[in-house]
Amino acid sequence: MAKPIHMMIRVLDEARSVAFYRAALGFEVAERLAFDGFTLLYLKSPDSPFELELTINHDRTEPYARGDGYGHMAVVVDDLDAEHARLIQGDITPEPIKEFHRDGALLARFFFLNDPDGYRIEVLQHHGRYR
Repeated sequence: MAKPIHMMIRVLDEARSVAFYRAALGFEVAERLAFDGFTLLYLKSPDSPFELELTINHDRTEPYARGDGYGHMAVVVDDLDAEHARLIQGDITPEPIKEFHRDGALLARFFFLNDPDGYRIEVLQHHGRYR
């Protein structure tokens, strides 16, 4: 059976991206692998073995076009309201909290934010299937 271990995105500025993911989501650098022409950074939460791989191509100067295929990465938190307030106080601008209902019951409470390269991140309240 397959086990998810990481997802990869290309970013323009290593320091800016690391600072964002640390401040916004509490991710820390698990490993940094420098190669000729590119660097791979593996970021992770202390609460999960899943990693976010950032690829930095050294000769890249223009922002990446995300196209229309990328949707979002999702993370779950225990207290959505507190996380939303913390991000606002930390000069990160999350979108408003929303609720998603199905068949009259709450399916999810969440908000979105964008990383420095425009990648969307969904932050969900720990609830139901979102654990």
